[in-house]
Parts: sequence; C-alpha cells; structure tokens
Amino acid sequence: MAKRGKKPEGEVEKHELAVETPKAAKATGTESEELNRHLVNQVWASSSCPADMTRSTQLDAGKAALAALEGIAPQDELEGQLAVQMVATHNTAMECLRRAMLPEQSLAGLDISLKHAAKLLALYCRQLETLDKHRGKGQQKVTVEHVHVHDGGQAVVGTVETSQKTRSQKKASAKNGSANE
Repeated sequence: MAKRGKKPEGEVEKHELAVETPKAAKATGTESEELNRHLVNQVWASSSCPADMTRSTQLDAGKAALAALEGIAPQDELEGQLAVQMVATHNTAMECLRRAMLPEQSLAGLDISLKHAAKLLALYCRQLETLDKHRGKGQQKVTVEHVHVHDGGQAVVGTVETSQKTRSQKKASAKNGSANE
C-alpha cells in the first residue's frame, strides 16, 4: 500500500498535465494557475483513467480531454468551467453507451445504460446551448417599435413568419408567372 501523499509507481499525478501541457491555460480560459490546475484535475477525473493503465495511456487520455477543451476554446473562467462540464458529460455518456454494448449485458443493464446516456446527451445539448447563449450566439429577436407608412405605402402589422417551403413556393410561382406572360 502506498503511503499517504505518494502516488503508486507508474501512476500519473493529475496536475502533471497542467505542467506538461503549455496549452492548458488556453484550454481552460483562465490565467490563474490554481483554477487552471483545478479544472485540469476535474477534466482528468472525467476521462476514464483507471490506475492500472500505463503512464503513457493515462497521459494520452488526459491530453485528449485537454484537446477537447481546446476545441471548445473557453474565453473566460465561466466558459472554462462549462467546458470541463461538457467534456465530463460527453465522457460519461460515451461510457454509458460503451456499457450498453457489452455482450454479457443484461436487458435491464442495457436499458439503464441507454437511459442514462440519453439523459447525458440531452444535458450536453443544453450545455452547448448555454455556451452559445453566453457567447451571444443564441437566437436573436428583433422588435421594431416605430414604423412610418407614408401615402401610397403598404405595411404589415403583426407577426410575420415564413417557412422555407413558403419561400420556395413563392419563387416557383414567380418563375411560372413570368414564363406565362
């Protein structure tokens, strides 16, 4: 048994990634070494890294998790925290799907694993929407308050909605109408 405070032989310390990977600060959206180390430890813990994996395999899994964070490209600490949650949610959902596909899996185990995966994947979508909203990429709504219609002009008052089908039907009518003239 290893003494308290010492790691077992061959096991990677979680914060080694923060030290060994110069892109870690970019991946977590923070300049704070403490928060960076904390977020790296959290994303590390979410990637499947059993202690019996080789040091190289553990580092590869940790680097893959950091690469996922870099892909999300958090711009600040809030986005860094959300990015870590997103990577953890993704990793856990994939683990549930992996377990569902085990050949010896019972029907009940399959059902539970798939239900958990579905919930986690829905959560991931909500997290992505939250990130987009935080970045200002959410759905925008434009409200026109004052409209002036002069003599001879026309205006529509109320909500106007058009679908892709309506637009293509209008284009087809315009083509047919101009061809019939």
